[in-house]
Amino acid sequence: MADVQIVDLGKAFDQITVLQNVSLQVADGEFLTLLGPSGCGKSTLLRILAGLEVQGSGSVSIGGRVVDGVRAKHRNVAMVFQSYALYPHMTVAQNMALPLRMRRLTALQRLPVVGALLPETRRIGAEIAVEVTQTAGALGIAHLLDRKPAQLSGGQRQRVAVGRAMVRHPTVFLMDEPLSNLDAKLRVQMRAEIKELHRRLGVTFIYVTHDQAEAMTLSDRVAVMLEGELLQVAPPQQIYADPAERRVAEFVGSPKINMLEGVVREQGLVDVADSALAIDVEGEAGAAVMLGIRPEAFYVADRAGPGALTGTVRLVEHMGSDLYVHLDMRGVVEAVIARLLAERAPHIAIGQVVNLGVRPDRVLLFASDGSRIRPRRPTLAATASVTPIGEYVQ
Repeated sequence: MADVQIVDLGKAFDQITVLQNVSLQVADGEFLTLLGPSGCGKSTLLRILAGLEVQGSGSVSIGGRVVDGVRAKHRNVAMVFQSYALYPHMTVAQNMALPLRMRRLTALQRLPVVGALLPETRRIGAEIAVEVTQTAGALGIAHLLDRKPAQLSGGQRQRVAVGRAMVRHPTVFLMDEPLSNLDAKLRVQMRAEIKELHRRLGVTFIYVTHDQAEAMTLSDRVAVMLEGELLQVAPPQQIYADPAERRVAEFVGSPKINMLEGVVREQGLVDVADSALAIDVEGEAGAAVMLGIRPEAFYVADRAGPGALTGTVRLVEHMGSDLYVHLDMRGVVEAVIARLLAERAPHIAIGQVVNLGVRPDRVLLFASDGSRIRPRRPTLAATASVTPIGEYVQ
């Protein structure tokens, strides 16, 4: 096992900056996910860690050893690719055995006919076969060892790719969107299997994905990236509930967080969407702020007034136990989305005027530059005029 340290890493392709002074420390045995949209540089960062790309600046250490300039095969890391990268002409056993054969056998011993006649070749081959069988058994694919990739399902191919990495006993696992080619049901199953694999092996995992569900369910910590920049590194719940800046808040969460323009008023009030919310915030009266309100921070109120926002229903999405209600509000450009319990708000329909209360302790404030504005102290709204009948508990 080994920790990973990245210091001021930079990378550019044809004068296009891909990574901007990225610094990150991954603890020994930790499961860390690099989360971000396509093109943000997360896969490039992973390839640099694997030794498949060379950074333009900065340094990488694995297990306390600087690996800048060290070839991939000497880093003792294993990478699982999005495409699985299995050799179609080889069986499962041969695919899994390949990294061990490349490491333990000489070029002459690997020759098809001559190699088998050389001393030690048969003994080493038998040892490799035992290790492959044991690893396949741990992953539940021992019965597939004689099949070729074309004869396997997507989930089985994924297990083979993981097994090929496991059999090397690496100090660090690198996974580049390994579940993106699977259907939704199989992704959920494989997430659980990868989490259990990490628990059982206790090895450092660095996992790349654009899927928030994968990042939130698998990780000890999540590193959010955007445009080659590392925005925040924190446990999943902190990333969601306490984002460091507006870009993190807007990227993490489904449905997307609502962003409403507001103006600070005296006595701890913020004017927004023709209403006022009681939020104890630092700032001069008249200062412009941006309010970030998660869809589940709303609840149905019995009347309009302070502490409630009023809107006309544009769309209702029935999601089983939840309703996603899209509302048009005065002074708000984009539709506001509220996530409500279906059993407590069953009669909401398109065109209906709805009053939504807001839990002030769940409101996030941002300055014009996107930085967080912290409240002086948590406050509770004066909700005497509202009745929480659709509150969603995160």
